[in-house]
Amino acid sequence: MTDRLPRRLVAEGIGTGLLLAAVVGSGIMAERLAGGNVGVALLANTLATAGALVALILAFGPVSGAHFNPAVTVALAWRGALPWRSVPGYLLAQSTGAVLGVWLAHAMFDLPVVQASARVRTGFGQWAGEFTATFALLSVVWGCARHRPHATPYAVAAVIAGAYWFTSSTSFANPAVTAARALSDTFAGIRPADVPAFVVVQALGAAAATALFAWFAAEDRSEARPFR
Repeated sequence: MTDRLPRRLVAEGIGTGLLLAAVVGSGIMAERLAGGNVGVALLANTLATAGALVALILAFGPVSGAHFNPAVTVALAWRGALPWRSVPGYLLAQSTGAVLGVWLAHAMFDLPVVQASARVRTGFGQWAGEFTATFALLSVVWGCARHRPHATPYAVAAVIAGAYWFTSSTSFANPAVTAARALSDTFAGIRPADVPAFVVVQALGAAAATALFAWFAAEDRSEARPFR
């Protein structure tokens, strides 16, 4: 594990960076081409994000597990699927990659590289949306990883795409993504002051899903699994 850790961290950083470039870059492109139609812009942003997410998980999953998300990394460590000593490196790689991905998107679209978002995302509805999105994401991760691992990339992308539309927050569901998007005053941005509350409810959603699936695992040998 130790010998492979540098490769895992590089994979996590690059994968997270490309994910953020897809999220922010597609948001910029969508807003420019949608002619003021926010629904069309969100749809384009959703499709680009989901497509990139499937591809990146398939590409980097065999190397690092393709977490791209501190909530996933910590949840895996909590359940014993990842050594705690690897967690700080993963979180640093994800956070660094996310920021570099945002800056790459800005550079590609000839925007100022360093920005701070002014897009307000706060209030109980937004927080409930983020809790729900993260709970749904971690539920899919745990359920698929245990019973349908080969479907995980597609299921993760599907739940994120769905949550773009069924949650009020448009599904950040990722602390590293949330913090990095605060550095982009574009369609995908979030005001820096709104980041802490988002991260708190994301952590709560991840913890709730992880606890739930740990409880489910205790019943894993029961007869209530008709689709094995």
